Amino acid sequence: MNFVRVLRIVAIAVGFYVVFGISQAATAARNGGETVPQVRIAIGVLSLFFFVGAAATEKTKGPEMNTQKDLLWGLGSGGLVIVASWLVA
Repeated sequence: MNFVRVLRIVAIAVGFYVVFGISQAATAARNGGETVPQVRIAIGVLSLFFFVGAAATEKTKGPEMNTQKDLLWGLGSGGLVIVASWLVA
């Protein structure tokens, strides 16, 4: 994996984390401080699906699909960061 792919994966993961935080803040502001219950668990499950898809795509597709693979790796990583930050807090 080259440096450009790693940067792209990190950018997608950070973007997902930031957008999720903004979404949660907007939901809390709209609903009087409440967010959707257990949404972080759902994000964790989706992250596992993204990781499985990324691993399968990495094994079966060539370099022409690197953008799709990086998106899947980035979304999975971002989701795990969301769940990890929730568990730590």
